[in-house]
Amino acid sequence: MPQRWSATGRRSLRKEVSQSPGNPFQSLRPELWTKPLTPQQLECIQELCSHRLQRMPVQYILGEWDFQGLSLKMVPPVFIPRPETEELVGWVLEEVAQRPPAVGAQGGPLILEVGCGSGAIALSLLSQLPKSQVVAVDKAEAAVSLTRENAQRLQVQDRIRIIPLDVTSEGCWTQLLPWGPVDLVVSNPPYIFHKDMEQLAPEICSYEDLVALDGGEEGMDIITHILTLAPRLLNASGSIFLEVDPRHPELVGSWLRSRPDLHLSLAAVRKDFCGRPRFLHIQKSAS
Repeated sequence: MPQRWSATGRRSLRKEVSQSPGNPFQSLRPELWTKPLTPQQLECIQELCSHRLQRMPVQYILGEWDFQGLSLKMVPPVFIPRPETEELVGWVLEEVAQRPPAVGAQGGPLILEVGCGSGAIALSLLSQLPKSQVVAVDKAEAAVSLTRENAQRLQVQDRIRIIPLDVTSEGCWTQLLPWGPVDLVVSNPPYIFHKDMEQLAPEICSYEDLVALDGGEEGMDIITHILTLAPRLLNASGSIFLEVDPRHPELVGSWLRSRPDLHLSLAAVRKDFCGRPRFLHIQKSAS
């Protein structure tokens, strides 16, 4: 049986092969171009290939992945952050830069992330907004644990509170009140239409937590819970930023119009790099 390759070994090879995931061979040090692999390296590569042939995602095989310039630990079944979500983070950063400085005690925005997964969104915002603080929630213990570990790896654990919480549970908002009011709510929630789940690739179905993907009949189950929860926690001019299915902007807009009691309105829709309406900015208005 081949020897298991440790996470340290995976990181070592990844560092040798690539300083940038998108440009691996050009980054290979010239002295390694013709250097034969050792038997141990060959065993390690064979093991990695075996995992990939079993359709394990590359992120899980390597044990880490880059997101917004941060190297984050990845472990199954915690949801793997997608490239589109980097655009969501970028939009949030643009909006924060255009706003007046926060007047809170911390001197920067207080952000709530719903469904933190690996911590990709929360930790990216913390790294690029040095005075910000984040409250991150997820109902999956594996996600809570991984976000906590990644926060410690990046040494931002003092600026993030990670709370195990199911936002669909009755009265869950009361557990967040002590940390509010927040300036922003950000989420990449489960938004796939249930009927579309069967079309997902084997890499997703066999390894990732499907609860983090399945948004119910119209993909709106968790989205509507977030929108119902947010007004209780946002400050007077707070905003919600969501990643959604391209069919959702119209559905979310219609749903918000049916709930005037929430005092929320769809302020803007932004397309992803494929030209699909993917991100929503929802604004809280005066009650």
